[in-house]
Amino acid sequence: MEKNLANMAPEAGNSNLAQEAIRKWGPDPAIYYQCVHCGLCTAACPTYTELGDENESPRGRIYLMRLVHEGRLAPDARVKSHLELCLDCRACETACPSGVPYGRIIEPFRNALHQLPQKESLWQRFLQRWVLLGVFPYRKRIRLALSPVRLAQRLKIYWSLERLGLFRLLPKPLREMASLVPELGRSLPPLPAFLPAKGRPKARVGLFLGCVADGIFRGVHWATARVLQQAGCDVVIPENQVCCGAIHFHVGDSETARHLADANLAAFSADGLDAIVVNHAGCGAMLKEYPHHWKDDHQEARRQFAAKIRDVNEFLDCLGIPPPPGRIPLKATYHDACHLAHAQRITAAPRRLLAQIPGLEIRELPESEICCGSAGTYNLLHPRMADRLGRRKLENILATGAEVVLASNAGCLLQIMREIRRAKAPVVAMHPIELLDYAYREECPPVGNNRRNSR
Repeated sequence: MEKNLANMAPEAGNSNLAQEAIRKWGPDPAIYYQCVHCGLCTAACPTYTELGDENESPRGRIYLMRLVHEGRLAPDARVKSHLELCLDCRACETACPSGVPYGRIIEPFRNALHQLPQKESLWQRFLQRWVLLGVFPYRKRIRLALSPVRLAQRLKIYWSLERLGLFRLLPKPLREMASLVPELGRSLPPLPAFLPAKGRPKARVGLFLGCVADGIFRGVHWATARVLQQAGCDVVIPENQVCCGAIHFHVGDSETARHLADANLAAFSADGLDAIVVNHAGCGAMLKEYPHHWKDDHQEARRQFAAKIRDVNEFLDCLGIPPPPGRIPLKATYHDACHLAHAQRITAAPRRLLAQIPGLEIRELPESEICCGSAGTYNLLHPRMADRLGRRKLENILATGAEVVLASNAGCLLQIMREIRRAKAPVVAMHPIELLDYAYREECPPVGNNRRNSR
């Protein structure tokens, strides 16, 4: 492996600027040496599984980062391309017998490289500054940007453009974004500031809304609030909460991510909250890891905040739910969102909750632990690899014969919904809490319509 990696860059050690950035922003060098290069992570890594290239494996990337950190390898375009192609799915952490915290290596390292002068095309600047950072992290801006799309879908224009292949005429970033938009359906009102428990209150919880999650999947928030009420929770929804900061953090804007984190600490600072419930895995992982990302005077406040963060599946499984009265006689399969299964190590709780729905048959998904290719904004920045993983995921979903595929993350839902539409597959994708909400309302979700209303 060393021969394969080390011969990549004969100009090793010639970037003082990179060394300075890595010392300031990068990981603790000691973490690199926790990796013993056993290779057990390679079978779990989506990019290595697809490409078979050691440079695209977790241990290969750790070796590259170590060489750059030591000044023996320059962070040239080839090195950066291998690091950027990582989905940061953290599947290697689950597979690693040595407990290497890969996410705490790759994330600050890439953050450090982002501090260096970047050569960007006009479209790269447009995508990152005006779309990824200017629109996506703000739920009101997302909903405003999607208003004409919602109208075009209602008039059947949008889907006609997709079927005719006219999206291919758009520049690549816009083409990818257009293809990811699901059927938006009718616009729902924002959640109120407070929703009381049904019956005797058992807990008082805050509900985190996020950005893309609320901008596109507000129906999931309403379903989550109703299920929490059924479980005996008073639900508090602070109006001044903001994006979790993951989008900014993962493209190198650590400072803005820190300001967003501090805003969320202030928004959920009210005493008396037993938990802060999150229903999308990527947001939950970021919120739980606030104390690890910044070392400053707010460390203790971030630790206290992170200690209250609970994924909705995790929280309800621990709290206990009343038996859902509605029968849902469907075949379903569950996809493990990477930042739920690997970053938060939550796999059994969603399955236990789904098992309580009368009539529901759960079929295990082959390679459920392999990333679907969404990975936050990865499917916009690396569409070729994202498409390969998306097709692989859909093939496994169809092999189960399921009518419904469930995923606890907005990015996963968008990616899987797109693959379903492309293949015209008779499968519906939804959040598991939505299905639980249907059972409490004694309704059966629409199936057989591959363009489901995401409410």
